[in-house]
Amino acid sequence: MKLVIVALALVVLVVAQDDKYTTKYDTIDVDEILKSDRLFNNYFKCLMDEGNCTPEGNELKRVLPEALENNCAKCSDKQKETTTKVIKNLTENRAEQWKALKAKYDPDNKFIAKYSDEAGKGGIKL
Repeated sequence: MKLVIVALALVVLVVAQDDKYTTKYDTIDVDEILKSDRLFNNYFKCLMDEGNCTPEGNELKRVLPEALENNCAKCSDKQKETTTKVIKNLTENRAEQWKALKAKYDPDNKFIAKYSDEAGKGGIKL
């Protein structure tokens, strides 16, 4: 009986972890990446399938399509804040890369239409 309870507890734990994206990369200094052309371009090339990816780049590329679909429902609060910061930076300072990312991940402007009001409230013009 105890073995069954332990097994069920492990299953619940694994399922619960699937409800959120990993937070192990939440401490990355995103400001440093956004300030550095070299670092930014490495992540950009990863997302565009034009270069090698770091483990965190691979994780981002893996979860990005789902996060776009479900309004980052599995994101931590820190991940949501970081997403807003990155999108604001891209739209204001890296228009060409923003355009390329939109073409790859939102070719039909489905997500732009879905999130434009929300982005506007955050001071982001999509």
